[in-house]
Amino acid sequence: MRNKSILYHDGPVASNTEATLKAAKERAETLRIENIVVASTTGDTGVKACEVFKGFNLVVVRHHTGFQSPGTQEMTPKNEELILENGARIITAAHALSGVERAIRRKRGTVEPLEVMADTLRILGEGTKVCIEIAVMAADAGMIPVDRPVITVAGTGSGADTALVIHPAHSNTFFALYVDEIIAKPFRPSRTSP
Repeated sequence: MRNKSILYHDGPVASNTEATLKAAKERAETLRIENIVVASTTGDTGVKACEVFKGFNLVVVRHHTGFQSPGTQEMTPKNEELILENGARIITAAHALSGVERAIRRKRGTVEPLEVMADTLRILGEGTKVCIEIAVMAADAGMIPVDRPVITVAGTGSGADTALVIHPAHSNTFFALYVDEIIAKPFRPSRTSP
């Protein structure tokens, strides 16, 4: 039997970032996990993660180009530069739990299986869904191993409020993925409507 504490934030706000990154690093050191995957839209969280995770294999996953508007990348050039200068790597790819299915929904008004999976994972919080998604994206990019645990960090909207210990998997073996531990997550939901 194991007994460990979970950091529960009062809500999903960007001000949780520092505490989430600190808790993730402490757990990484305890478990001797070298591979860290962090979601970062504008790059602010990615830059903060670079400061915390020096000496780790840090992978920053950003939105795919065109996520908000055609041809536009949301990560600022300055943050991209800082992340790369600090030795982290950046992934820019279609989101593992939406991708083309989002376009089908928008055009045809239907819901596809990946979006149902994503919504189901959101029951545990937006950050939990993103942590699982970026683990798959990093594995598919060949930037993390799939034979040992990694730590993933993500958030709800902006910043980081969720961290998990995950045995990752590639997208074509998605159901081999397993969440070992919750390090941090918001206690209160980020939305109240179904």
